[in-house]
Amino acid sequence: MNIKKDYSLKSLNTFGIDVSADYFVEIFSKEELKEILNEGILSNNTWLVLGGGSNILFISDFKGVVIRNSIPGIEIINEDDEHAVIEAGAGVIWNSLVNYCVERNFGGIENLVLIPGTVGAAPIQNIGAYGQELKDTFVELTGLFAETGSEKTFIKSECNFSYRNSIFKNELKNKFIITSVKLKLKKNPDVNTSYKDVKDELTRLRITNPTIKDVSNVVKSIREGKLPDPDKTGNAGSFFKNPIVTEGKLKELKKDYPDVKTFTAEEGKVKIPAAWLIEKCGWKGKRIGNAGTHTTQPLVLVNYGGASGKEVLDLADKIKDDVYNKFGIQLEFEVNVI
Repeated sequence: MNIKKDYSLKSLNTFGIDVSADYFVEIFSKEELKEILNEGILSNNTWLVLGGGSNILFISDFKGVVIRNSIPGIEIINEDDEHAVIEAGAGVIWNSLVNYCVERNFGGIENLVLIPGTVGAAPIQNIGAYGQELKDTFVELTGLFAETGSEKTFIKSECNFSYRNSIFKNELKNKFIITSVKLKLKKNPDVNTSYKDVKDELTRLRITNPTIKDVSNVVKSIREGKLPDPDKTGNAGSFFKNPIVTEGKLKELKKDYPDVKTFTAEEGKVKIPAAWLIEKCGWKGKRIGNAGTHTTQPLVLVNYGGASGKEVLDLADKIKDDVYNKFGIQLEFEVNVI
């Protein structure tokens, strides 16, 4: 374990923001994490656990310790005729886990293909896309409390999962470090084609009885067509959550905007695509300095090269203000601002 000083984080965040950390260390096992905790390094410094750096916007240098969680490993720990339980290290790239499961016809996360980031970050955000969420297959996760170094396993009911949210994003933020995650997948899976884009693409390809591999390939194609490659254009995927509003608010909105799109949410409420709201405010493909919204997906803010985190944040705040002033709807960031 090698602790480095004044370490550049530019290549470790998908926005490509040029910032550095006072101290940086990469861990590859639970034992290495325990060593850091036992030495009291975190108790004496501000700290941050970094996975794939795909859901974060740095607006300044980080004054403290950045831990890169690179704990590896994917293992089938239990299976029967109907299910397989998979355990993956927190540092495993999420898309690698999706591909691992799809190749074995283990269903339940195929619609989450190409979501950037690591396995350890997935439950924090309760990642979701195209009709699936992490919580749908989640069994439990294990990790360590930063203050004491004690280990705990959280089962699903203890995680307080909701839309893009969990206990690890709230009560346990900066208190608990995830080391591994277990998921339960179906060996005779039902495909999820609930989203119109997925159905339309399957129809175009004349696939009438899709497998999870077909669905995964279609979702991958859709995402690649809509979203910029962070290796070429700095971004963190969806910058805003899709807002959830009451049916009364939707009825009011439809008076002026009968074309408003919606998705079902909890009882008495609906989810409105943030991208639709942003586009209606004229922000699609708009650029201010080195930051802007993507030309085909306005929900994605991009760094066209050389943008500071502050530039991106200022852009996000302007978009929030415009959406609120036009629709009376408050957008929330999905990306963590540090």
